[in-house]
Amino acid sequence: MSLPHAILTALLEKPSSGLELTRRFDRSIGYFWSATHQQIYRELGKLEEAGQIRALRSAEPARGGKKEYEVLPAGRVELAEWVGRSEEPKPIRDALLLRLRAVAVAGPDAVAGIEKELGRHLALHEAQLAEYLDMERRQFGPDQDSEADRLRYLVLRGGIELERFWTGWLTEALATLRTR
Repeated sequence: MSLPHAILTALLEKPSSGLELTRRFDRSIGYFWSATHQQIYRELGKLEEAGQIRALRSAEPARGGKKEYEVLPAGRVELAEWVGRSEEPKPIRDALLLRLRAVAVAGPDAVAGIEKELGRHLALHEAQLAEYLDMERRQFGPDQDSEADRLRYLVLRGGIELERFWTGWLTEALATLRTR
């Protein structure tokens, strides 16, 4: 249910075409809520049918021209209601954690494989952390002090802290395996 709300959020930040939304998902929202090009276009159609967004009039001819969408009052109401809804935290469901648990009963032959996979995950999380820290440096200086800037920064800080957790935990997991 969150994809339409992610799209409403992005469109409230800036009216956009489906292609622009896809690019923006790749650069920002996609770090914590990913969607394919097809999913975004499908949801745009549903939101338009529901009267929550509309296509802006384009100066370009309709045939082959890109549609740019904006949020209508009904979309703002839906987004505000969704933000205030209660939702239980999602349980962790991670195959890597399960695989590590399986090593305890699978025996020494399984250790080499999981070590390699833990190392690969560590490298991925280190790269993501570096990217987030670079975003923090480039995008959030002392002149970005509006409420919207502070909230966007809070989301980025959440990503940074999650990556710090994973890099620390994976480092500990590898050290534990190497002392067996």
